[in-house]
Amino acid sequence: MRKMGFREFLFIVPILLLIGIFSLWPVLQSFTYSFFDFQLNDRTKSGLYLNERFNVDLYKETSLYVDRFISQDMETITDEEDKASAQEVIDQLNNLDKEFENEDGVITISSEQKEQIEAAYENADATVQTLADNYELQQEENLPLLVEDIKNSMIESNFIGLQGYKRALQDHFVLDALQHTLVFTFASVALELVLGLGMAMVMNQGIRGKGFIRTTSLIPWAIPTAVAALMWSYLYDGSAGVVAEIFSNIGLLDEPTDLMQTGAGAMTAAILADVWKTTPYMAILLLAGLQNIPSSLYEASSIDGANRVQDFFRITLPLLKPSILVALLFRTLDAFRIFDLIYVLTGGGPGGSTETLSVYSYKVMFGQTNFGYGSVVVMIMFVCVAIISTIYVKFLGTNIMDRN
Repeated sequence: MRKMGFREFLFIVPILLLIGIFSLWPVLQSFTYSFFDFQLNDRTKSGLYLNERFNVDLYKETSLYVDRFISQDMETITDEEDKASAQEVIDQLNNLDKEFENEDGVITISSEQKEQIEAAYENADATVQTLADNYELQQEENLPLLVEDIKNSMIESNFIGLQGYKRALQDHFVLDALQHTLVFTFASVALELVLGLGMAMVMNQGIRGKGFIRTTSLIPWAIPTAVAALMWSYLYDGSAGVVAEIFSNIGLLDEPTDLMQTGAGAMTAAILADVWKTTPYMAILLLAGLQNIPSSLYEASSIDGANRVQDFFRITLPLLKPSILVALLFRTLDAFRIFDLIYVLTGGGPGGSTETLSVYSYKVMFGQTNFGYGSVVVMIMFVCVAIISTIYVKFLGTNIMDRN
């Protein structure tokens, strides 16, 4: 094989850039988030902080009210020493206000500034406690809480390293979601392979109207997944759904409502909906492989006296192995990352019985705005997908991935 030169390398630079921007960058970003306790609903953790930071906006808002509330009570304070302490608190806060006058948002501060802020907080906390004990303050309940916010303005580092992964491996929600994902993936892909292979072999025969059959068979796959899920939710509806009523009449269900209101029923419903939608896609991939098998092999086999079953296991399956690998790889990865079908059809319910890793990570990231832990779940999915891809290539023993 000829060694690639500089000019040849320039031709693949655009591809490398696209892979880097659209594939590697999101993965690296999620990988980075997974090492931080990154939560948008907590202003002390709403960024990636390797070092301590200072929330200037929170401090300015807090110091304004502390100054105002203490000033309101200055006439009430009769002891001169207490009054001097209260004034000292106000002066310290004003000095810090002036120091950060031109700053906003979350900033990095020096160790000296950190000591000043901590000294102001400790002095304000002790003074307010003394005043509350000795006098009847107008904002006796709110003032200590506001002083506490001065301390909360100091943002500790939210770098947690591998603790997120340790937590995920002990989180029963993650383990349950992984189990649901594996059940859904194995059941749906196995059914799709069997049915898809059957459809492909039928469509490979020289029957009249096979072009029309191939086109119409792709209709379920062409329907957007969210639309298909909504359609199946009506068919599965316990009060008016046709499919639920049929399952009940033939004895598969005690009541039509059992289909979507039980864990096993909801998972079965999701698997059937996925099989209905993606089996044609599997069939088309396998059909392409069947059409590459020379007909002369079957003619020679017929002359040797082999029957159809022997042809299938000795000619069709071995020569179809690369197509099966591609079809299984695509469908397994799609099924493992399933989100829209289950989210629209069941929402992960009932009771989380159909919650897959994708649905759980979505709920953590956008429902709880916990992007750090959600990224940990996403990275676990990424590792699982990499393992699945490796297993397929190794165990099927095909050279389809070989660069030569």
